[in-house]
Amino acid sequence: MKRFNSKNDLKNFLDEMYTKYNTESFIEKDPIQIPHKFNLREDIEISAFLTSIISWGNRKMIINNANKMMSILGNSPYDFIINANEKQIDRISFVHRTFNSDDLKFFIYSLKNIYLNYGGLEQVFFSRENEDKMFESISRFRDIFFSIEFPERTLKHISNPLKKSSCKRINMFIRWMVRDCNVDLGLWKNIPTSKLSCPLDTHTLRISQKLGIVKRKTNDLLTLNELDKSLRSFDKLDPVKYDFALFGLGVENEF
Repeated sequence: MKRFNSKNDLKNFLDEMYTKYNTESFIEKDPIQIPHKFNLREDIEISAFLTSIISWGNRKMIINNANKMMSILGNSPYDFIINANEKQIDRISFVHRTFNSDDLKFFIYSLKNIYLNYGGLEQVFFSRENEDKMFESISRFRDIFFSIEFPERTLKHISNPLKKSSCKRINMFIRWMVRDCNVDLGLWKNIPTSKLSCPLDTHTLRISQKLGIVKRKTNDLLTLNELDKSLRSFDKLDPVKYDFALFGLGVENEF
C-alpha cells in the first residue's frame, strides 16, 4: 500500500488523481453521460435526477437502464413529465433492481408537481446561508417530493439523512448539478461547492479507509461526516472534487 509521509503528500496525491480522472473520457463509462446528451435545462436536470436514483450496481447496467428510461420518456423527459396523460403513464413498464414501474410512475407525478408548483428541482434543493452542508436541503426536498400521495414502497428510493443515511445517490446528483468541470454539469449556480458532500459508495469508502482518511467502516452519515471533514481540510472550497480520485482509484483497482 502506498505510504505518505505527510498530510500534504496525501493531498498532492489526491490532486494528481483528480486531474487524472476528471477528464471527458470519464463520461464515456459513467452514468453522467445520460444528462450530457440533453441541451434543455429541464431535460438535463430530470435525466440526471432519474439516472442518479438508479445508480447502484454495475455501471453498464445503470447506463443501459437509464437509456431505457429516457426512451420511455420519449427522450424528452421534461415534456413527457409535464404533458403525458394518465394512460401514457399507466402503460410504463420498467425495472432496475428494486426500482420498478410503480416507482417511476410516482417519480413522474412528483416531478410534475415540483416543476409546476415549486419552480423546478433547483428551487427545492435551495440551501440556506447558515447551513454548511446539504443535508437540511435534502431533507426539505424529500418532504416536498413525498408531499403528494405516494406508494409506501417508493420511500426507500429517496434516502433520508434524518435516518443517518449518507444519501449517496442524491449527493451524486447534487455534485453533477453544482460542480462545473470536465465531467460535472455545473448547471446550478446558487449552491456553493463548499457545501457538497462526497457520494459515499463501496469504492470511495474502501479507498478512504486505505488512505486513512476515515476510520469508520459503516456507510452512513457519521462516516460521511468524517470523510467530509478530511476532504475539506484538503480543499475547503471544493472538497468533493476528490470524489473523482477516490472513486477512480477504487473502480479501476489502482490502489
